Amino acid sequence: MNSMLDDRTVRADGAARTGLCVWGLTARYGPVTALDDVDLTAPPGQVTAVLGANGAGKTTLLRTVSGLLRPQAGRIELGGVDLTGASAEDIARAGIAHVPEGRGVITELTVEENLRLGALLGSARSSVRTPPTIADVYALFPSLQRRKGQAAHSLSGGERQMLVIGRALLSAPETLLLDEPSLGLAPRVVSRIFAVLRELVDTEGLTVLLVEQNARSALSIADNGVVLNLGRVVARSDAATLAADDELRHAYLGF
Repeated sequence: MNSMLDDRTVRADGAARTGLCVWGLTARYGPVTALDDVDLTAPPGQVTAVLGANGAGKTTLLRTVSGLLRPQAGRIELGGVDLTGASAEDIARAGIAHVPEGRGVITELTVEENLRLGALLGSARSSVRTPPTIADVYALFPSLQRRKGQAAHSLSGGERQMLVIGRALLSAPETLLLDEPSLGLAPRVVSRIFAVLRELVDTEGLTVLLVEQNARSALSIADNGVVLNLGRVVARSDAATLAADDELRHAYLGF
């Protein structure tokens, strides 16, 4: 299969890793503009939170970056490599892993079989970055190891979320896109998942673009953030500044 990225070199060294950048990104669903001229940078080795109310364009942003939705205008780059208009498969191979809302495990497969699917893509990218192993994922989420032989449909909601994140990590991404990972989960489970993300950012240099309705939780682990409203960026700053801005919080973030 020919790839749009066959003639491009995707480098993982520090000099080339400029993070994920989008400029002027515009995306529509039919006549409805869901993203309107969005500029955003997710610096390497940091958590960037994307915040806003329902309908702000947060999920559309992730879908457009990961190639599930084609933009009408704008540019998407990862580490200086132009990904604009590339297929979802090519974007995944370039180093972006997308964990959408909904905990999309393959319920008929076991936990370990689900993880092996992520490892297949990680092996394909092994010349770019050494992929983690299934044992590494079990170390991050011990409950998955205890259930590795069980069908995924038997897992709790929190375990399913851990499974889809673990599967994404096995593809050895440079950047991890997460859509509402805390939705419907107990606070204890959310704390564990966010702690793992923060650990991977701090120790492995993973870049995370985190979409969250729970702005307080997201800002607690984020380095910086942007706030969307009706498809446009209305604020951007470091996480502490966003969390301390009472007017912004009350107007857009709900706390």
